[in-house]
Amino acid sequence: MERPFLEKTDLHFSSNPAEALEQMMDKYGSLVLKTAFFYVKDPYLSEDICQEVFIRAFKNWNQFRGASSVKTWLIRIAINLCKDKIGIKAATAERPTSPFLLQINGYGHVEEEVLQRIKQSEILKHVLELPAHYQEVMYLYYYLDFSTAEISTAIEAPEGTVRGRLHRARQMLKEQLEKEGLANERSDS
Repeated sequence: MERPFLEKTDLHFSSNPAEALEQMMDKYGSLVLKTAFFYVKDPYLSEDICQEVFIRAFKNWNQFRGASSVKTWLIRIAINLCKDKIGIKAATAERPTSPFLLQINGYGHVEEEVLQRIKQSEILKHVLELPAHYQEVMYLYYYLDFSTAEISTAIEAPEGTVRGRLHRARQMLKEQLEKEGLANERSDS
């Protein structure tokens, strides 16, 4: 039995939970791991949460109705698990110093990858100085390429709220980068 609705960006997942699990892990495993690390800032706890996300997805696969994309569904599970494990305030208490755990990319030149990660870590440092609810929408929008509708589903907030938070977070980030003289530098690159 095929799912009644899956977003165009999703693969055609099997109705067999074991096969679907393998497909989900292949396609979204690194996104789930990066998301868990973003919230908990602990690589070992992130791996545990990632495993738990896929265990829950496996157990609940037959109840998934396709009201959202599989990606959004998995990230929602990950966010809920992260918040359950450490609480929303603790989720932003420490700042990760390594963007490498947040950026698990495909293949490419080592030098290009390192330069890209350095640029991203500079911006990420400033994003992580924003209040938690702004960090969350910036991460989902820019690092996971979620649409505002997907973010709305993932964080269980109205889409207008998501757009407002993105707008305010961009303003705050721009002000911070301008204060440090990085805004013009970024637009030239």
